[in-house]
Amino acid sequence: MNSPIMIACAHGTSNAQGAAEVNALRAAIAELRPGLDVREAYVDVQQPDLVDVVAGLPEGEPAVVVPLLLSVGYHVKVDIARAVKSRPGSAAAAPLGPDTRLAGLLDQRLREAGTTDNDVIVLAAAGSSNPNAAVSVEELLGQLQELRSNRIVAAYGASAQPSVPDAVAMLREELAGGAGAGESAGAVDVGGRVVIASYLLAPGFFHDQLAKAGADVVTEPLLPSATLAEIALDRYDAAVAGMNETPGAAPTQSPAEVPAEAREQAAADAQQGGFFKAVRRFVTKYFPR
Repeated sequence: MNSPIMIACAHGTSNAQGAAEVNALRAAIAELRPGLDVREAYVDVQQPDLVDVVAGLPEGEPAVVVPLLLSVGYHVKVDIARAVKSRPGSAAAAPLGPDTRLAGLLDQRLREAGTTDNDVIVLAAAGSSNPNAAVSVEELLGQLQELRSNRIVAAYGASAQPSVPDAVAMLREELAGGAGAGESAGAVDVGGRVVIASYLLAPGFFHDQLAKAGADVVTEPLLPSATLAEIALDRYDAAVAGMNETPGAAPTQSPAEVPAEAREQAAADAQQGGFFKAVRRFVTKYFPR
């Protein structure tokens, strides 16, 4: 049986270099997995649009959409989820981040930029209105902190706080010894700089904004790197494994055997407006696969 088609779905950009590097990422994925059908798609700015790519798949061919995105956000939870739901036999993989390999790649970019132990770092992500995106970035920040001793804070280009310029200003104030503090106020100059670690895939609008945020140094984006292709294939493989899972055996408990208090709690949750959430929690707990 042929492997499911991989739809490598990126955000899209009007930046020619950024678009070229994302295309090179797709080529690297195909090179690492000879014979895999890797297709191009976008959720914004560029064509072909993901919806059109999914609609145009050969009838009966399974497919996995791999988000070439660094965290869960609107495009993953809404755009990609809707496209996958529209076509039976399709599945969505997890986004590329967080991942310890991305933390290692960020550490590499920081070293390439000459970051020292005295510098403070803003981990700059694109940002999303979905709170899960910030959770993903904070997890990545924790992984980066295991590799570096620097003070590191997360910040965002849009839709979340703090903004990158605000984080840069806050850390610069810390380096100066606090608001209004100079040498006469006892501040100690340790020679540190404010460095922005660009947690972005490629050049584009958000990376261009980082140069205007007031930092001393801005690292290069994550691409080009073979690491991203390896992570994308891992996400694809995990999704394919999920598609191929054999349905579990019959549940060990019948509804009548479930404790009465559990049924009452599920009913109470439903009355509070969380009907579908309550049902999912009820089934997952008492009818494990």
